Amino acid sequence: MPDSSDSARRSRTAAIPSSETADVRRLPVGRLSWIETFSAFQHRNYRIFFFGQCVSLIGTWLQSTAEGWLVYDLSGSSVALGFIRFAHMLPFGLLALQGGILADRYAKRTILIWTQSLSMVLALVFAALVYFQWIEVWHVAVLAVLLGMTNGFDVPARQSFVVELVGKDDLINGIALNSSMFNLARVLGPAVAGLLIGAVGMAGCFLLNAVSYLAVIAGYGLLRLPPQTPPAERTPFGRAIGEAFGYVVAHRPLRSILILVTTFSLFGASYAVLLPVFAKDVLGGNAASFGLLMAANGFGALLGGLTLATVGRRFPPRRMIYAGLFATCVFLAGFAFSRLFWLSCLWLALAGFGMIVFLATANTATQLRSPDRLRGRIMGLYSLSFLGMSSVGSLLAGALTRWIGAPGAVLGGVSVCLIVGVMFCGQKAPDLPADAAGPPADDR
Repeated sequence: MPDSSDSARRSRTAAIPSSETADVRRLPVGRLSWIETFSAFQHRNYRIFFFGQCVSLIGTWLQSTAEGWLVYDLSGSSVALGFIRFAHMLPFGLLALQGGILADRYAKRTILIWTQSLSMVLALVFAALVYFQWIEVWHVAVLAVLLGMTNGFDVPARQSFVVELVGKDDLINGIALNSSMFNLARVLGPAVAGLLIGAVGMAGCFLLNAVSYLAVIAGYGLLRLPPQTPPAERTPFGRAIGEAFGYVVAHRPLRSILILVTTFSLFGASYAVLLPVFAKDVLGGNAASFGLLMAANGFGALLGGLTLATVGRRFPPRRMIYAGLFATCVFLAGFAFSRLFWLSCLWLALAGFGMIVFLATANTATQLRSPDRLRGRIMGLYSLSFLGMSSVGSLLAGALTRWIGAPGAVLGGVSVCLIVGVMFCGQKAPDLPADAAGPPADDR
């Protein structure tokens, strides 16, 4: 238990250890407590970051829910849903690596203020187009491309920013709480959207999202951060990307994580883009039903994030990665077979729990094994593996739905994830992250 002076110091500025990477095999263990669950909150900067992001993300999910229903209502096409997702994620995938390089070169807070401000402007444009009834599917696609470009610089900076707020000792807790925050927004945003679409209309949802960005922009302005010295020599973009890629290729744990995450992004996570199809055509619901399906998925993920924040350092990451991946696949298969609305909500909640255990553990292991000088670029690669590849996965899921239906598309995707997971599970332990609790992998 740190003394009061040490706690006060850590609440002002997170102290980042000078070591290049953290030892993910020898983390402290002890009795469970609520203090451990929220240990990242002892850092003032993280508290401000957390609550600002929470408000903004509720607005983001509010817009995302309204956008999905709007596109399906305008087009009646699952392919259109996949195409809009593709239009958003393709530019993100193309720019994520460049965004990671900028995150290693410049102050991350400055990058994030700019990206969040641009996102707010795009939400205002969206609200105006809907309000004046000018909106068409191609408008949504153009705005999705612009938002994807913005996120290409936002996500790598934000992912690698957490360690500057909490330090490496509390990194797994900070990332798990971030996941909880993200999924709390998934619970509240879609549920509220299902009600607001009928009450204030689509335009009102987009306008509320624009207003929500003010909270996170103000939060970034309140952070107390040490001065950042830019690198003395700036490596050319091509060589900078090659350096990060070469580091990942040479380190089998990082390489294995990125392969598993890429596979899930391409074939497993695309179920989310098909939820309007499930809500309307498979389950016979409406916009409120769609919002509840998304909220159920987010609620399960919220519980998964809180569970991981509490016990994340007590179980081997390798086991959590596989347990989360396999559980998610099984529960999504149950969702694909379900024709009862309440049972579909239950399956989605369980799938959300497993998905966060898998992804948050993979995210933490990636950051802990990344050198400080490469963290932004490696998180750019991670963002490309997860969010960037989902553009292709969404397009594929939309096309498959036309041929074999939404349930068949989901079942096909999770089958691929299970096959790849079983292949990697058969490898020796050092091929994946070393245990966070217990002896080093080579001692077993």
